[in-house]
Amino acid sequence: MNDVALGLRQNWRQFVLLVIINAFVGGMVGLERTILPALAEGQFGLAAKTAILSFIVVFGVSKALTNFFAGSFADRVGRKNLLVIGWLFALPIPFILIYAEHWHWIVAANILLGINQGLTWSSTVVMKIDLVGDKQRGLAMGLNESAGYLAVGGVAFLTGWIASEYGIRPYPFYLGMVFTVAGLFLSLLWVKDTVHHVARETQSSGVAKLKKIVWETTWKDKNLGSISQAGLVNNLNDGMVWGIFPMILAGRGFGLDEIARIVAIYPVVWGLGQLVTGKMADHFNKKNMLFLGMLFQGLALLTMAWATGFFHFVFLSIVLGIGTAVVYPTFLAAIGDFTHPSQRAKSIGVFRLWRDLGYAIGALLTGFIADSFGLVPSVYFIALLTIVSSFIIAIRMTKPVIHDCISIGEVKKLIDSGAAIRIIDVRSPTEYETRHIGGAENIPLDQLAGRLGELTGASLVVTVCGKGGGRSATGSGLVNEAGHSPAAWLCGGTDAWYA
Repeated sequence: MNDVALGLRQNWRQFVLLVIINAFVGGMVGLERTILPALAEGQFGLAAKTAILSFIVVFGVSKALTNFFAGSFADRVGRKNLLVIGWLFALPIPFILIYAEHWHWIVAANILLGINQGLTWSSTVVMKIDLVGDKQRGLAMGLNESAGYLAVGGVAFLTGWIASEYGIRPYPFYLGMVFTVAGLFLSLLWVKDTVHHVARETQSSGVAKLKKIVWETTWKDKNLGSISQAGLVNNLNDGMVWGIFPMILAGRGFGLDEIARIVAIYPVVWGLGQLVTGKMADHFNKKNMLFLGMLFQGLALLTMAWATGFFHFVFLSIVLGIGTAVVYPTFLAAIGDFTHPSQRAKSIGVFRLWRDLGYAIGALLTGFIADSFGLVPSVYFIALLTIVSSFIIAIRMTKPVIHDCISIGEVKKLIDSGAAIRIIDVRSPTEYETRHIGGAENIPLDQLAGRLGELTGASLVVTVCGKGGGRSATGSGLVNEAGHSPAAWLCGGTDAWYA
């Protein structure tokens, strides 16, 4: 295990492979994104919105429950094996969608799709966080989610175009056969498990363990609970967009090809945006990013109820995509920051349980409201709920995760000038003894909160870890919150100091 290294650069081959596999995972959802509501009405004769949205309900419930158990399964059978099992569940899906003669078969296919998504997406998320360690979680999640949702948007557009040219069945679903076979064989033949990376990070982690993972991730912990409720509401409004949005567009006179273009824009912007927002999550305050992202979503949905023209919907889909791109990688990166490596898979599983139950809750809520009061009131309701969620984050989430970093050059100048700065190495004693900056004091992160009183009187406290931006950023946040002395974390950490 001594030769196991954490970091994106050190593990780029496995990381890229997992990004490609996650694009196939996203493509499986994209198969249905544009054309399943039309299939329900056109070929199965369904009229009630709750009946049409039943496929989203079962998808959300099956995916959410699978997410919940995926964390425990990952620890028992291994991340790679979980990924392979997820692809085995996907193999029948395209054939069912092509040959189904009753809507019940479509619902059954979406149960399998939910299990597939829960196992494969959970595996790729956790494995990427395992590979990169504590410094680049935001970027890792941005790349992961970007690949997945670019595939959702691209395939949603492609299936809509194929359906408008050649019919809803069978041709659009041939893509699913390609995705399942490619994903299965790549996972089986080339993916390597990340169990040793987890063990390596566990040795040096300063994050305290949760006592009750499920309850604390769900609500009790102010940060994890705020993230979980926002994840649920995010996918609740996404479920509404998935099921109701195509119906609204059809009701306002748009053809299937126009609907495909509008529907595809939102996940494409969502996907591309995460290439930027994921990296932002490594450098900016995650609480602020989550608040603004949820607020943007709510305002876009609220305005969407009044839109009429093609370009109105295009613009609002872009805004909605930006809001979702801001929060999606930040959710997972923040969960990674607030949980111990040995509990990460389970905590992410709990978060993803609530997040993906949002699909089912959103479909049921919007279906009921749409059948009772009309399509537009359902949009109003979900928009207001999303705005409320953003303010729960603003009020309840208290710990800033990332604060400003200070360059090595600036620190050396301050030392040379005789400034009263204190360098606090927040790593474990073992890491500190291996190599540390001259003059640095060792206060491990898990002890820092209880020793903040020792840091009074310094003109600046500089926290440092191995690479910077993980434990050191959390440590500087604790010091700044206490208010005894201003704090910043060292850009690049101990490694960069000696580079």
